[in-house]
Amino acid sequence: MFKIALLPGDGIGPEVTNAAVDVLKAADQIFALNLEFEAFPFGGNAIDAYGEPFPEVTQKACLEADAILLGAIGGPKWDHVPRHLRAETGLLALRKAHGLFANLRPAKVLPGLEHLSPLKPEIARGVDVLVIRELTGGIYFGEPRGLSEAEAWNTERYSKLEVERIARVAFEAARKRRGQVCSVDKANVLEVGEFWRKTVDEVHQHYPEVALEHQYVDAMAMHLVTRPSRFDVVVTGNIFGDILSDLASVLPGSLGLLPSASLGEKTPLFEPVHGSAPDIAGQGVANPTAAILSAAMLLTHALGRPEVARQVEEAVAMALSSNPTPDLGGQASTQAFTQQVIAALQKVAA
Repeated sequence: MFKIALLPGDGIGPEVTNAAVDVLKAADQIFALNLEFEAFPFGGNAIDAYGEPFPEVTQKACLEADAILLGAIGGPKWDHVPRHLRAETGLLALRKAHGLFANLRPAKVLPGLEHLSPLKPEIARGVDVLVIRELTGGIYFGEPRGLSEAEAWNTERYSKLEVERIARVAFEAARKRRGQVCSVDKANVLEVGEFWRKTVDEVHQHYPEVALEHQYVDAMAMHLVTRPSRFDVVVTGNIFGDILSDLASVLPGSLGLLPSASLGEKTPLFEPVHGSAPDIAGQGVANPTAAILSAAMLLTHALGRPEVARQVEEAVAMALSSNPTPDLGGQASTQAFTQQVIAALQKVAA
């Protein structure tokens, strides 16, 4: 039995998580995956029930699971709580507790769906970029940090080990793709950027078959919207990866299309990149694509079934081409779109 801990979260989180689970259950019926699901509190709902975003019951369940599937967390309701108790702090704690140092965020414009992108079709065509974000170091975790009435401070810090291991993830991923890595930093201004670049160059010596280039983060932001199709694997630090992956996420046309996988030392985590969108929660219009594609990444990286993941991805593409959700100009409800994906998966697998 393969145990999946569900953290549906807040806002539209439960809706898109349910959609992903429905697709996984359909895949289980077809491919005999032997999946088991159980939901646990996390984020704002956990704050309401336990007074903290990542309670002990959830911590234990995540450690005992084979994979974690997260919906979305947070919202204005919990903005008033102290910073150390906010939903986002729980997510940082989850990543840290499981050593999830590598965040993989693919952004792909599917053939025939270029019109969904905010970019001109000729620019959007052929986009297939994998952003690999270092997730447990950098300024989000660096010490010292603090806040006073007069000033505030944070520290950007990376060790050699942290840069080496994320660089290896990027080069290994590129080996299975188009063989190109772009490392992003700010080496012209920041010492940590200079250190990052030097370390990535050292790791690159072990991957001579992979092409490597370096870009400054400001230039990379420009290139991602003017020449996105030329990039294959992009690797960068925590804060730059946070920003650039969100930028890349709109290339296919909606934040609701971007999945992610966080991999590392313990239980892997899979989640859509979008937020909890409390303004549309409960209306049945949330786009579940990112959650479903995150489930596909779970099939690849946690279950070792990439061939099943590819069929789920093909089914999603078919559903998007047929009748997408309102954010992409379609009319399908969350549930209706999910059923389209399941029907397409049954057809693809037949």
